[in-house]
Amino acid sequence: MEFFRFGGKPKSFARGDKIFGENQKPIPFLLMPQRMYLLLEGEVGILLKNRPIGTVRQGEVFGEMASINQGPRSATAVARTSCRVIALDDRQLQAALGKKPEFALVLMGVMIARLRENIGRTGTGRASASGANWRQSVPLPKSLLSDLSRVLGSEARSSYESGQSIVKEGQTGVLMYVVLYGRVAISVGGKLVEKLGPGGVFGEMALIDRAPRLASVVAETACTLLALDRHGFLNLVKKSRRFAASLLTAVSERARYMTSR
Repeated sequence: MEFFRFGGKPKSFARGDKIFGENQKPIPFLLMPQRMYLLLEGEVGILLKNRPIGTVRQGEVFGEMASINQGPRSATAVARTSCRVIALDDRQLQAALGKKPEFALVLMGVMIARLRENIGRTGTGRASASGANWRQSVPLPKSLLSDLSRVLGSEARSSYESGQSIVKEGQTGVLMYVVLYGRVAISVGGKLVEKLGPGGVFGEMALIDRAPRLASVVAETACTLLALDRHGFLNLVKKSRRFAASLLTAVSERARYMTSR
């Protein structure tokens, strides 16, 4: 509540009002960016291709993925009852993260929970994924990668040979990784879904929600990784808005991609 009130203002919707629509895009030159919402009162239905897929209740956040990366909406949100919300656009989000960077953990937790639910419900990445249909991850900025390497030091580095397993699906996650050199391949249910080069991040989901790993990761080439345990990861998020915002974007893009599959 404090985070949203820092930058946003309450807004009301009548029963049946569409809050946003599937595939809706931002219109920057009309000052109409994508926004995320905190539901203060009422109930909101989430629809995909006009079919109900979820319900948002009081105190829950929705619309965060498109707000973070300013991409098209992946679903439609409709007020099931009269509602009051607080909305944040991308600029307000960045300003609020400057005051409370740790809130990035809350937003990442929301997206990860939805991703896990979607995979459990539809088998995304298992029954439907094609090994030929994979995504090249967007890396962390080079300057941030350089800063992380310097701050974490040589003791955080680990090297893997081509073909070597790094993490396995279903394992308990104790570390997250940032690719320093080389490339790794991520698979879910045996299907390739993503490749990461320098600046790519993986393993963060299990540190946030402490649930088993969603994916397996293998070194596609010889590679060097930076490893962070949960304590170090949480400290970085809380102390660095830059790291928190970059990681939030990475998680948002991964969740959007996997949900679209």
